[in-house]
Amino acid sequence: MVKKETKRDIKVVNIVVSTSLKHDIPLEKMAATLSNTEYNPEQFPGLVIRIKEPKTSALIFSSGKVVCTGARSMDKVEESIKKIIKSLEKINVKITVKPEIKIQNIVASGSVGMDLNLNTLAMKLENTEYEPEQFPGLVYKLTAAKATFLLFSNGKIVCTGTKSEKEVHAALDKLVENLKKAKA
Repeated sequence: MVKKETKRDIKVVNIVVSTSLKHDIPLEKMAATLSNTEYNPEQFPGLVIRIKEPKTSALIFSSGKVVCTGARSMDKVEESIKKIIKSLEKINVKITVKPEIKIQNIVASGSVGMDLNLNTLAMKLENTEYEPEQFPGLVYKLTAAKATFLLFSNGKIVCTGTKSEKEVHAALDKLVENLKKAKA
């Protein structure tokens, strides 16, 4: 009998990046002019801008710092930043630099292709948190891969903390290796 290789996959569902436009941004003017913005300086110093395509959101600060979230690829991140720069041109703010984009976090979700006994894993793996009364998933910090996983009994997973797609896949490989050891 041939042992079937487990079907596993993982896809990036959110990339969080930061950048600087190296220009002061008049947030009040932006909020007054652009309809896709929210700005409540009494509650939070940043302006929220929502972009329809690609579906992303960004926090813009008066210093020109930007945090963008929601994109599923770096191409979509760059497209979003370009749209923010175009929006700024509408209020006569010319951004002359090519923003240096820094990935802060990547969230990916998928499956390890096998059912998981979370009670057993909580005992056999290090760096886990499992409180089934509060949340149905097991939190597993994979310090070697700088990744944190949420593991569910049906084999579904969420990975966070990585900074590149390559790191996501390396973390998944390490996770599967550790799961197989814990099952043995």
